[in-house]
Amino acid sequence: MSSSSLTPLRFWFDPISPYAWLAFQRLPQLLQGHSVVVDYQPVLFAGLLKHWGQLGPAEIAPKRDWTWRQVGWQAQRHGVTLKPPTQHPFNPLGLLRLLLACAPQGGTPSRHVCTTVLEAVWTRGGAADDLALLAELQSRLNPRLDLAGDEVRQALRAATDAALQRGLFGVPTVEVLGEGPQAGRLYWGHDGLEMLAAALDGDPWLQGPQGWDGLTPQAGLQRSR
Repeated sequence: MSSSSLTPLRFWFDPISPYAWLAFQRLPQLLQGHSVVVDYQPVLFAGLLKHWGQLGPAEIAPKRDWTWRQVGWQAQRHGVTLKPPTQHPFNPLGLLRLLLACAPQGGTPSRHVCTTVLEAVWTRGGAADDLALLAELQSRLNPRLDLAGDEVRQALRAATDAALQRGLFGVPTVEVLGEGPQAGRLYWGHDGLEMLAAALDGDPWLQGPQGWDGLTPQAGLQRSR
């Protein structure tokens, strides 16, 4: 099958998100049988939150408690190994820069690179922002660029800006690229993957008038901030 016959997808993620880990692990299974190609784009989740004026799930105590209950339940339900870092949230900048430093020029990091970093965060416990862990990962992955260099810093800023221009507000998000009828659609969250798979299957509800934007009401009352 030629690459031109494949639907291109972009998986936007930040290793700080447990839902990104769940979605990353389940993505191949849910896309099995679909003619797609996926690239993996690191993005700074905190930058999205700041832009939209949101708090992260871990910054709201009851939501934080629910998040870990739900993440734990979903992991065991789907057979995904989960051993969270000892502290969360943590500073993901070193890991994000490592991911981008490993990417080929003009491209995005491979699934192997993403797997190595995400497994280090979500299957080993310990401190995810530990400098010794970052050094270990650098040794294993042999990045092309200096993590502290301007090229990597600019790449992360550019990725976050591009995410915002596309309307991303959270991670993980899968974006459909290309020129087909699905192009430009964003599927947010681990649970959004099933909706993505249905759309790729030609789900009639999503294609009909009641589908993608058909149920969206006009904006109503706005809460003062």
